[in-house]
Amino acid sequence: MSARRFLALGDSYTIGEAVAESGRWPLQLVARLNAHGRAFDPPEIIATTGWTTDELAAAMDGKYPVGTRADFDLVSLLIGVNNQYRGRALDEYREQFVALLERALALAGDDPQRVIVLAIPDWGVTPFGAKSGRDTAQIARELDAFNAAAAEIAQARNVRFVDTSAVSRERGSAWVAEDGLHPSGALYAAWAEAAEIGLLGP
Repeated sequence: MSARRFLALGDSYTIGEAVAESGRWPLQLVARLNAHGRAFDPPEIIATTGWTTDELAAAMDGKYPVGTRADFDLVSLLIGVNNQYRGRALDEYREQFVALLERALALAGDDPQRVIVLAIPDWGVTPFGAKSGRDTAQIARELDAFNAAAAEIAQARNVRFVDTSAVSRERGSAWVAEDGLHPSGALYAAWAEAAEIGLLGP
């Protein structure tokens, strides 16, 4: 039996900005799944620091244009922090997220059980956020709204929404990479654990 295939879509949080490759949450998730006999290949990652929803969609066009169908065993989607950071509208995010999730489903053989959506972490709790001069309460409110939209869209399509926002707020000020903004490998490990539970159950 061939190994399972995992496609991870996102931005800096998926590519693991400021951590070693092994610390990225998709790789940590694969390690956890493989330890339970799931036999996944290393994940294919389409993600770059700074991407918004439309920039991720444009990047996907190079390999998986709109309408492409595939049979990935797992597809993850975590995107939107840069929409919020740049002050882009929630309605725009919602519209573009719907399109991205539909593409993710098509790449997972139209099986919603093979797709997971992860919550956007609150960067306002990080040392970078504290020094940014931005209103951290407003950051939290806006990201809560983005996550609520993503959860609603996912759940309407029977896709699992992995809500990592609580642990990210609780630990995000301490479990942070050297840049003071992105998660450390320890926080990514917590995300990977939550994603594994979402897929396999507690």
